Amino acid sequence: MERALLDRSCEGEAASVLVGTALSDDDAEFVEYWCVQIGTRAVPGSPLLGLAGLCLGHAARRFGRLSEEALAVAKALATRAEADPTDVDGRALDGYDDVRSFLHRW
Repeated sequence: MERALLDRSCEGEAASVLVGTALSDDDAEFVEYWCVQIGTRAVPGSPLLGLAGLCLGHAARRFGRLSEEALAVAKALATRAEADPTDVDGRALDGYDDVRSFLHRW
């Protein structure tokens, strides 16, 4: 995933790894770390941005919690997606809906 942040040709592989991690890895901190890294470091317009938001929603559902930093990233990605879907795709909105649904505080 780190490589995809430096080389956009690796985004497809990174997307598969990010989703697999969010859906299967039992280490909540590891899942959050990569969602936050991708969500804050991927270039505008990268499909990884919306996917990071979606995966934060998966993490909220699976673990029942997110760090304050991860919550802020999920909200920021959703805000960006609402403002400009060419910057961050709508999956970030779906992820933020999951965050609000499963954490009942956002």
